[in-house]
Amino acid sequence: MARNTKKTRGLGRGLSALMSDVAAEDGSSTQPPRPDMQVPIEQVQPNPDQPRRTFDQDALDELAASIREKGVIQPLIVRNGANAGTYEIVAGERRWRASQLANLHEIPVILRDYDDTEVLEIAIIENIQRADLNPVDEAAGYRQLIDRFGHTQEQLATALGKSRSHIANLMRLLSLPEEVQNYLTTGALTAGHARALVGHDRATQLAREIIQRNLSVRETERLAKHGPAITKRAKPGAPVPKDADTVQVENEVSATLGMKVTIDHKPGSEGGKLSISYKSLDQLDDLLRALSGQ
Repeated sequence: MARNTKKTRGLGRGLSALMSDVAAEDGSSTQPPRPDMQVPIEQVQPNPDQPRRTFDQDALDELAASIREKGVIQPLIVRNGANAGTYEIVAGERRWRASQLANLHEIPVILRDYDDTEVLEIAIIENIQRADLNPVDEAAGYRQLIDRFGHTQEQLATALGKSRSHIANLMRLLSLPEEVQNYLTTGALTAGHARALVGHDRATQLAREIIQRNLSVRETERLAKHGPAITKRAKPGAPVPKDADTVQVENEVSATLGMKVTIDHKPGSEGGKLSISYKSLDQLDDLLRALSGQ
């Protein structure tokens, strides 16, 4: 069944309307929306582009127990599926999975006519509002919006209430080896640990060492920069290569000011030096006005 994916609706326009039917999946809403209909559970299918790839089994079991006692309080949001008589989940896959565990034969749904862009927006926003979404799933959701629908990081940041650096840093995690991403997904590593490993040629080996030694983020950063896992020894007096986070901050501040910005952070300390290079007295005047808040 062909779907229209070429609508020009900008990201974020009408998100309040799209999300008005979507409430927390824990059924905490005091006034759940009235379902359009009850449908056989086998006719409901998950969204193949759902950004959330992992579901905590203990949480699903708890939700299934609640559904056995009280039923599905919060209806699922669905759209028509690819085959006649089927429905694709827009929001509420956890309830669908828990309903299967509870051996329900029918579930309440609200049928909506959403296009692919709207479905993905809703799925991502619904998921990133959940505190337990792991960084890999969140980053994959941002990547889908950018690759499939042409949105920029700035547009995502504005629409989703995130900083652009937050989105950029998360998406960099997708360049890590699969094993390291798995550690992130399971919670064995935090995003802070993983950021220190981005671009490192021994990221997997370092990740194992970090987990084995239970290192802090700061210890991980030192290990990635100067630890024994680095194979090439720097020549005496040679500058220490900057980490990717520092380079990114340099680029962002340079773009904001329109001047070259250099950050020299002292390894193993909280301090450092920030240098701003200007090419004319006019640029210097602009800089002084910006620093003085004028």
